[in-house]
Amino acid sequence: MQNRIVGTTMPVLEFILDHNECVISEAGELSWMGASIQMTTHTQFAGGGGIFGAIKRVVGGGSLFMTEYRAMGGPGELAFATRVPGHIVPVEVGNGQDYFIHRHGFLCGTSQITLGVGFQQSLGAGFFGGDGFVLQRLGGQGLAWLELSGEVVVKDLAPGETLRVHPGHVGAFQSSVSFQIQTVPGIRNMFFGGDGIFLAALTGPGRVWLQTLPISRLARQIAEYIPAQTKQTAEAGVVGGIVGSLLDGMR
Repeated sequence: MQNRIVGTTMPVLEFILDHNECVISEAGELSWMGASIQMTTHTQFAGGGGIFGAIKRVVGGGSLFMTEYRAMGGPGELAFATRVPGHIVPVEVGNGQDYFIHRHGFLCGTSQITLGVGFQQSLGAGFFGGDGFVLQRLGGQGLAWLELSGEVVVKDLAPGETLRVHPGHVGAFQSSVSFQIQTVPGIRNMFFGGDGIFLAALTGPGRVWLQTLPISRLARQIAEYIPAQTKQTAEAGVVGGIVGSLLDGMR
């Protein structure tokens, strides 16, 4: 299996798969592929635990369906591009080394990679305006490629060393790193700090990958420039599409 990362701010991961080699991803991640690549979409893959593994993926913020891309009859080309400006990070999984990654961080992996729920916590979404926080656990055996948004900063934490990070900037970290959500003390911070009152405390030993452009923050910045009428039209279109699909299924 050959692979390379092409590009800078909007990179793409390209593969050349030999006969019967395969790569897995969540459904909908494909960018392009050659004629010899065969797609198979299902709810489970090697080591995924069947339907319970699929449920864990969904709980962890992932997709119910996974897609396997396999070269049949000869070599084939396959590619996955990032969804927002950022970087693609390859990691080796196995031999006791698992990873926790942000909920949209898994781009693709080899066939023995597993994906499940790692951590969930609500960050005061109702009262303080914070977001829910979800991590996926990346395990199994093989190679995986992560999608991190913005620039990537790598920190190697020594045993007992703690780094406190805004949750949206947590891209990935090794499972040897301990993790907990903390609140910043102080009554003013509680009422006027927004989602900044919640911090992720990461304690070594282990490697941490930080991302400089949380997707939630990017979405908020873009939303300021979308007219209210456009938002309502888009929402109505989504609802209409769902209703139409349901009616078609009843006929």
